[in-house]
Amino acid sequence: MKITYYLKSSVAALVILLILSTVSCTEKFDDLNKPRGELTADQLDASMIGFAFAEAQHFGMRAWYQGNNLFAGEYSQFQATVHPNFTSSNYNGPASWANLMLEGFYSNTGYGASANQLDLALKSTALLNQKPENALCKIWKAQIYHRQTDYWGPIIYSNFGNGKTSVAYDSQKDIYYDFFKILDEAAVDLRAASASYVIFANGTGSHDLVYAGNVLKNLKFLNSLRLRLAMRIVYADPSKAKAEAEKALSAPEGVIISNSDNAISKVKIDGTNVNKLSTITYISEFVLTSTLASLMNGYVDPRIPVYSQPCCGRLTPATAVFGGLVGFRNGYPASLRSKDLDLSYSYVGKKWLPINNGGTNEPDHIMEASEVFFLRAEGALRGWNMGGTAQALYNEGIRASIKFRTTATDAVIDAYITSTKLPAKPLDKFGKPDARNSPPVTDIPVLYETTGTFERNLEQIITQKWLSLFPINDTEAWAERRRTGYPKGYAIIQSDNLALTRTQLARRIIYPSNAYSTNKVATEAALTLLGGPDTFATRLWWDAKPIASFPLPVD
Repeated sequence: MKITYYLKSSVAALVILLILSTVSCTEKFDDLNKPRGELTADQLDASMIGFAFAEAQHFGMRAWYQGNNLFAGEYSQFQATVHPNFTSSNYNGPASWANLMLEGFYSNTGYGASANQLDLALKSTALLNQKPENALCKIWKAQIYHRQTDYWGPIIYSNFGNGKTSVAYDSQKDIYYDFFKILDEAAVDLRAASASYVIFANGTGSHDLVYAGNVLKNLKFLNSLRLRLAMRIVYADPSKAKAEAEKALSAPEGVIISNSDNAISKVKIDGTNVNKLSTITYISEFVLTSTLASLMNGYVDPRIPVYSQPCCGRLTPATAVFGGLVGFRNGYPASLRSKDLDLSYSYVGKKWLPINNGGTNEPDHIMEASEVFFLRAEGALRGWNMGGTAQALYNEGIRASIKFRTTATDAVIDAYITSTKLPAKPLDKFGKPDARNSPPVTDIPVLYETTGTFERNLEQIITQKWLSLFPINDTEAWAERRRTGYPKGYAIIQSDNLALTRTQLARRIIYPSNAYSTNKVATEAALTLLGGPDTFATRLWWDAKPIASFPLPVD
């Protein structure tokens, strides 16, 4: 797998050409796939490295987002595909999209090549002894690589950019353990920096697209990311999970507790501000799901008018006769799907549309305070020291999400938090009663049940966390469904995958054909690290909750 480094956008392209022209003039670096350790600091202009980092930061969250959407969006049950050509809806491919996802992350310039850009920034900042910049690169290495390993399992990680044509994979366990290691290293270097230091300063600001180079805010993000990663491994390594989670909470900077500290990608490297979902919503190939509709309609959720557009003439979504959201069941066979169905079911809210389609230039949401509160609530439920009770942190998570997403008053939010309303039966086409007569997706209220069992309280926490992640963090939402089984969701209508029944969850996506054709020996060896066949049914390392306590989707 030959690696070439690129930057996208007109300005960045000029910058990288300058870098590469400097590199190509040396005798030591006639092949861009050779280790970056052969570079010397005097070959690089330090001000240029920020462009590479910004590209990695931006495209690391969106490399070939349509592929991400067809898998994580579908399997999280945020969206249901209506286009008949996309077989991911029925637990198969499409293989071409998986190929583009892998290429988009590692090498294809058309979709960002974020691994390339980050590798360049990491190695260059190390050579130039730019410790705060190198620390920020390490934070983002954990951020963008955990999304990748959570799709596939073992991936190319420690051996990336080693100059070889056959590149070995790392096990997911080793990758996660390295995340914690590099976050430790990053924390040391950031804490040694002055609070007024601007990371990746560019003369007029910073190339850091999220926190504009602010040291303290990036440390809060680091700690919050550590907490997310710790919780991900709780069923695979409970003691490690607890230790890392409590380390995150005991850090001097703390974690994200205010929406003002949310990790939001405010600008793109070319000056625009388009979130990844809006790059595909002009196509109208999916609609919102019955799972989302059952939960939000039953709870009369104040986020309905933001999360969705009124369907079928409904102008007051939260008070409509049959409810606000008209959801489509995941997994209908291709013969019963059609692009025209987007007019019969609810679609994602306007802020996630392209600007020329009425979008509002909504930025990408990377991590919000609400997610951090729900992570802490789960930790407290498990008996960890999370700085509050599970109930109090759960309530704060709901409050933070609604505050950030809507203009709801405190009274409205309080009424929602204390509501005993239950999820509703889903609707069918044009908002009519469901022809399948499906039951509500679950029977939990919003009101935290102080006498509930561990699993029931966990379901409450993860269900509200799932609602707070909608619609942009579908990768996290799918990971949470695999990790915990919540929200329960509806069984898909039809599985075309022999490895999975319609009442099971897709646990991963399979390695695409180009992984075998360009890196065959290493990809086949990765199956030993995976611990099972290369199917949608093989569970990842962290996906280790006992089957006996894993809930089945509702039929």
